[in-house]
Amino acid sequence: MFDLITVAFQTDVTRVVTLMLAIEQSNRAYREIGIPDSHHGLTHHGGDKDKIEKCIQINRYQMEQFAYFIGKLKATQDGDGTLFDHAMVSYGSGLSLYHEHDNLPTVLTGGGNGLFKLGRHIKYPTDTPLANLHLAMMDHMGVPAESFADSKGKLTYLSDL
Repeated sequence: MFDLITVAFQTDVTRVVTLMLAIEQSNRAYREIGIPDSHHGLTHHGGDKDKIEKCIQINRYQMEQFAYFIGKLKATQDGDGTLFDHAMVSYGSGLSLYHEHDNLPTVLTGGGNGLFKLGRHIKYPTDTPLANLHLAMMDHMGVPAESFADSKGKLTYLSDL
């Protein structure tokens, strides 16, 4: 899918894509890396070191796939730069510990046509909806909107600091 997305961007078939690797509460197994257990079941590990290690392996696998995609974007020319230079890519989860949707670790990368200062860790106040990020991204893409999902406003600090 990451190869297909790269080609779609490169050929201007689309410039907006959503890809869900897995639903947080799915019973998907990762047999391709030797884990036949349900990912969701493993996250309810109760301190079991074997289950924790399997979760780590799944997380590592997913991040390796994401890194592959970012590498493809960086290696693909696009006008005066690369697809990476002109993209905004977010990666994260819709659920955190205890099935809540706050305090979500999220990666935002890509050059965003020079809008982003990369290489930072920004922590937002508790109860900041993830939709605030999506609203800010839409704004940077020239899609003005007053609200999106449960947003309370646009995130700041994406292009400043």
